[in-house]
Amino acid sequence: MILPIYVYGSTVLRQTAEEITPDYPDLKKFLADLWETMYEADGVGLAAPQVGKSVRIFVVDVAPGPNEKGITPFKQAFINPVIYERFGEEWPFNEGCLSIPGIHEDVMRPAGIKIRYRDENFVEHDEEYTGYAARVIQHEYDHLDGEMFVDKVSPLRKTLIRNKLQAIAKGKYKADYRCKLVKK
Repeated sequence: MILPIYVYGSTVLRQTAEEITPDYPDLKKFLADLWETMYEADGVGLAAPQVGKSVRIFVVDVAPGPNEKGITPFKQAFINPVIYERFGEEWPFNEGCLSIPGIHEDVMRPAGIKIRYRDENFVEHDEEYTGYAARVIQHEYDHLDGEMFVDKVSPLRKTLIRNKLQAIAKGKYKADYRCKLVKK
């Protein structure tokens, strides 16, 4: 089922998400809904808070576009992830977010990460990622801690996009996918 994506200004996007246990209700269905919602919105990642659930889950599916080289295809669900090391030089990349329609900004992130997580079968993994996969994972991981990519842009850029962010928080935005604004 395609779920609505909560947009900037929704309270759930600023909460620290809670870990889940293997008996989380309807986990397989929720993961299937996350994948379906992400694909419908043409995203490469989607975190549970973005669909209104404050739990530590996100999904990532990175596949190179027709003009992109050096991107290794990668698809994974991450449950209760912990990034325990970030390494390498920080590099800029123009990021966007399904929860912030229409805004893209350069964000600096470390080149690599080490992460522990559980997969969809609750099997534990301890892995290292670099490059674009590491960037997407870090972006989605931030959502679990109530952070968004616009929190990482330069103060000048943040000032320049403030009005656009305020408009989104007031429900004034355009998106080609189902969205929702919920303030509690």
